[in-house]
Amino acid sequence: MVANRRKNNDFYFALCCLFLLLPSLSCNKLVSVPLPISSVTTGQVYSSDPTATAAMLGIYSYMNTSRSWSNSYTSIYLALSADELTDQPSGGEKYDQFLSNDLSTIQNSTRVLQAFWQPAYFEIYSANAVISGVQSSTANVSSGTKNQLTGEAKFIRAFCYFYLTNIFGDVPLNLSTDFNQTVLLHKSPQAEVYNQIVNDLQDAQNLMISDFSLSGGMPIRANKWAATALLARVYEYLGKWQSADSAANAVISSGLFNLVPLPVVPEVPPNVNSDSDAFSANSREAILQLQTVNSSPWCTWEGNWFIPVFNPNEWLSSQLVNAFEPGDFRWSQWVASEVRRGNLYYYPYKYKIRQGSPGTPSPENYTLLRFAEQYLIRAEAETNLGNRSDAINDLNVIRNRAGLPNYSDSANGPLMQAIQHEKRIEFFAEWGHRWLDIKRWGIAIQTLDTIPYKRPNIDSTQLLYPIPILEIQTDPNLTQNKGY
Repeated sequence: MVANRRKNNDFYFALCCLFLLLPSLSCNKLVSVPLPISSVTTGQVYSSDPTATAAMLGIYSYMNTSRSWSNSYTSIYLALSADELTDQPSGGEKYDQFLSNDLSTIQNSTRVLQAFWQPAYFEIYSANAVISGVQSSTANVSSGTKNQLTGEAKFIRAFCYFYLTNIFGDVPLNLSTDFNQTVLLHKSPQAEVYNQIVNDLQDAQNLMISDFSLSGGMPIRANKWAATALLARVYEYLGKWQSADSAANAVISSGLFNLVPLPVVPEVPPNVNSDSDAFSANSREAILQLQTVNSSPWCTWEGNWFIPVFNPNEWLSSQLVNAFEPGDFRWSQWVASEVRRGNLYYYPYKYKIRQGSPGTPSPENYTLLRFAEQYLIRAEAETNLGNRSDAINDLNVIRNRAGLPNYSDSANGPLMQAIQHEKRIEFFAEWGHRWLDIKRWGIAIQTLDTIPYKRPNIDSTQLLYPIPILEIQTDPNLTQNKGY
């Protein structure tokens, strides 16, 4: 009882720490970050292990409770931009421009600001505050806690910048809470942003613990393996195949994670023993999740948004529906359907719970990193390194889990094409994987050009989102992306 009361006190303290920052979030300076924390506030927050930890937990809470890039918008908007979702038959002006890849209006620039830019930079600023606060603390914060919190903050910063640079391209690189340093930053080249991401993740690997002992055995705080898993993806995006292979192999060999079976018939609600679904709370497949607290009418934002009720929803595109192979368990487990206007439409069903029961443990947590990705990263790396048999073995691990036969050239085409297909099906409507993948594979334009509702004659300028106009208006050093 005492432990639970203390955990609740830490949680509410974390929220208070964030609310100290939130009032200045509306300031219209570059990246819309808050004003610096006062020295008094900093001293109070970083005066002990529990209070310093609460500040870090507050970032996780913000990521999960705010409906922004880190809690549903990345999956929704980036899937619309790719070839995964459509808003028909309901239609919705709010999403048509993402669907058609035309984000040139002021209205959509504001939506991009609110959905991606502003919350991501707020999380970066909060991470910077933790890094600065724990390092400058001279009272009662242990070295172990300092290391862990610094590693977690650097992981969060890297995670945010990975998505920012893949969505916007060159972006301001903010590594400080000093208002004078952040107010008029220029864009940094993407190569420089990636270099910082790699440095942060390498530091995080060395600073964080390698288990989940700090979170009661639950994968709801980043550890060494979360940093390694994201680093494997970053190396994959950079084409550093040997490094990607090594990082993915380290996660796979850690013994901490497993692929969970995909039953032919989904369990609703998911079994809280964590063995029934990849998206269950504390699933053995989860490398990192955001813990869902059933204090609101819904469970996860994606479950609330994708499962149709009365509001317009996004449906799976015909391109994606037709890409599933017969007998794929992921079709029965992760796709559901509904009749609208006399026609059958399909929707993502990875998260199966719309509404939770306040005060009870949620059966689903929002999953940021999944173990299955590491096999596909390693398979892609091995293919590029010429290790064909190893790549096929990894590919078959994912195919067999889905109830599919082993890969063959005659049935599945060239190996790299088969890996791309598997990535498409495994991670559809999940964290923007498809949108980012078709861009890095160099097949985005040819993929989108074949879709009637996409913008005619789409070119490379539509592969980046616009820098929010409000940010450009308040910072003369910011320039707009080409084509906007």
